[in-house]
Amino acid sequence: MTNFSAYLTLIVAVILGTVANGFAKGAQGFTLLIPSVLTAITIIGCMYTLSLVMKIIPIGVTYASFAGLCIIATTFIGVYKFKQMPDFYTIIGLILIIAGVLIVNLLGNLKN
Repeated sequence: MTNFSAYLTLIVAVILGTVANGFAKGAQGFTLLIPSVLTAITIIGCMYTLSLVMKIIPIGVTYASFAGLCIIATTFIGVYKFKQMPDFYTIIGLILIIAGVLIVNLLGNLKN
């Protein structure tokens, strides 16, 4: 796996993690069968793809990127699907998360 394909796989992990978060909200505390099963399947897929990424990208960079991007993507799902609008301070925090992910990936110098 190349660095480029590792980042593509990381994007797949973020998508799966975000989808899992959306299903988890819809599962209503794992009381609904179908959303609960979909949550479990997408979480397993997410963790599998993350494990592949960690073979190439250092664990700290991988997880910082994954977590930050999942937070941003899940916020968009919350706005779109659940009509949960972030307030001013939440938006500022999300901008700082984006800045952190960019700094870690573009300026960080962690070695494997």
